[in-house]
Amino acid sequence: MTDLQFAVFGAGFWAPFQIAGWQEVKGAKCVAIYNRTVSKAEKVAQAFGIPRVYGDPEDLLNREKLDFLDVITDGSTHCKYVQMAARHDLPVICQKPMANNLAEAEDMVRVCREARVPFLIHENWRWQAQIRELKKVLDSGEIGVPFRARVFQVSGYPIFNTEPSLKDLKQYILKDMGTHLLDVARFLFGEADRLYCQTHQVHKDIKGEDVATVMMHMGGRTSVTCYMGFPGNFLENDVFTQTLILVEGDKGSAELDRHYCVRVTTASGTRSNRYPPAYRPWMLPDYVASHSSIARCNAHLLQALRGQGKAETTGEDNLETMRLTFAAYESARTGNVIRFCRDEAAKEPSGQPVRKLSLHHVI
Repeated sequence: MTDLQFAVFGAGFWAPFQIAGWQEVKGAKCVAIYNRTVSKAEKVAQAFGIPRVYGDPEDLLNREKLDFLDVITDGSTHCKYVQMAARHDLPVICQKPMANNLAEAEDMVRVCREARVPFLIHENWRWQAQIRELKKVLDSGEIGVPFRARVFQVSGYPIFNTEPSLKDLKQYILKDMGTHLLDVARFLFGEADRLYCQTHQVHKDIKGEDVATVMMHMGGRTSVTCYMGFPGNFLENDVFTQTLILVEGDKGSAELDRHYCVRVTTASGTRSNRYPPAYRPWMLPDYVASHSSIARCNAHLLQALRGQGKAETTGEDNLETMRLTFAAYESARTGNVIRFCRDEAAKEPSGQPVRKLSLHHVI
């Protein structure tokens, strides 16, 4: 089977990890890279053996014969580049968050749908081995019907030292870590019918929020609270990039604990298994929990691009995560509960009713 030829847009912080993940997967070859600062693209190209570098994205798309495009730029440019790929009839993978706002996200999905161009989102968090194992436990019915869950990703890690550009984001934690955690919540528990959020800014030298708490009712049965943040405070046994999850069901409980441990407790007792990530030299040691899922996500998306099954995180699917993200901002701004109402008259391309937002005051 011949390799699929692809190009990368972007040479920032995440691009080297994404490209390294592609090289680990096999079956896809990066043949070109674009970045507005060409010297950055040249540095990445040299490190990964990418043969051609461009300083103009249209020039790249006009000259290269590609099977797909991988957009790894900052979120403010995602809409422009995804629509550019659609105009070139080119399947496109986009880094999260999909878009700057909900209108942009909806427009990206529409444009790709009308062009009949596959539009996929690189949402790697749900591809962590321990989260996939927790999903299997929930699907098995072993702990019964989940009625309450906690999803926790809070760390004192000095994230702004590693990624200083995050300081300048006017919307930070919900669009950065939040898109991961809200997608995981959807993956585990289904779609939300209502949501309430509070945010905080602990660091005073940043522009956006660095802490958020999102409470949701999901799948028509489960109360889910997502805790997220990098407040820079001190937590005992800090586990940067590890997501901790506790699920209570009517027949038992399941917990994703520190050190990638999945623990299941029922009337029969407790069993525990670890699913640690495989470390590779290209990964940052502090980021291994998240970096380890990049190649797994890439492999899944590559199969979909080859027509070997449907991708989980299409643009249309990730639009639901975007709805949660921007509903959370609206809830935090207004103090309102957000309800997701189904418009039976309007249909998605999948045939499902369109979900819209409505505001209800908290009493």
